[in-house]
Amino acid sequence: MKNMRIVFMGTPAFAVPSLKAVYDQGYDIAAVVTQPDKERGRGKRISFSPVKECAEALKIPVLQPSTMHDETILAQLRNLRPEVIIVIAYGKILPKKVLDIPPFGCLNIHGSLLPKYRGAAPIQRAIYEGAQTSGITIMMLDEGMDTGKILKKCEISLDVKETTGTLFEKLSKIGSQALVEVLHDLKNYEAHAVAQCHAEATYADKITKEMAEINWADEAAHIECLIRAFDPQPGAYCMYQGKRLKIWKADVVSGGDGIPGTILEVTKQYFTVQTGSNALQIYEVQPESRKRLAAAQFLQGCVLIPGQVLQR
Repeated sequence: MKNMRIVFMGTPAFAVPSLKAVYDQGYDIAAVVTQPDKERGRGKRISFSPVKECAEALKIPVLQPSTMHDETILAQLRNLRPEVIIVIAYGKILPKKVLDIPPFGCLNIHGSLLPKYRGAAPIQRAIYEGAQTSGITIMMLDEGMDTGKILKKCEISLDVKETTGTLFEKLSKIGSQALVEVLHDLKNYEAHAVAQCHAEATYADKITKEMAEINWADEAAHIECLIRAFDPQPGAYCMYQGKRLKIWKADVVSGGDGIPGTILEVTKQYFTVQTGSNALQIYEVQPESRKRLAAAQFLQGCVLIPGQVLQR
């Protein structure tokens, strides 16, 4: 169905490979819809979404409505006459009036194997909970939260040291490839779409910065998952000398029975911290207002002593 007319909705970098893939396949992309520009930093510089930057580079018209409930944007979408709308991490739930516009419906790429991890942060949650597999699901959007019929799933195994960043890249690529396959034979995929088992659903709520604070009383394995789940954003952290110290890389090792947060060992290459169960050997950190650096570099500029206790 190469002549299909498409409207593409997306905002973050996760959606960019799919936009490029659809464009490279020669589909008629009538417009790209993305979130409004934002002011960032002290200078309040205007920041475009990654999808907008990609669309402008490809010379595709861009729409940035503040709401999808306004009659103006609804009229614009109807006038574009899309046969299908592709939605990938757009950032807002689409009302029924939008879902009903394209005759082939609205396709969505979700970063989990639905019905597991419905919601805003499926990739982070998979890492956070120590999942061994993940994947993408292409589904038809309905009025629920990731509840639509499934057209295609792609599953992958996770590396032992998988981070949210590495998994984002893998799933965005896999999703773009799967999307092209579905578009090529959309009628057949839609005819064989499978309803989700809602009783098996789990949810991945939005990740907050408050969740990134390390509680040394937790098990070492859980903290290590937390560290990888918050890499690259916002970064898991503890307090050291009254300032935030982000922890980026660590291994679970045997610990003692001391107070959680106690420094057990300091070498030239790493330092080890007691947790609620076992300990963490830390290899990469980021002091407040500085760049990420190896623990070896960090230890050259500060004095950590076994017996010190890091704050939660």
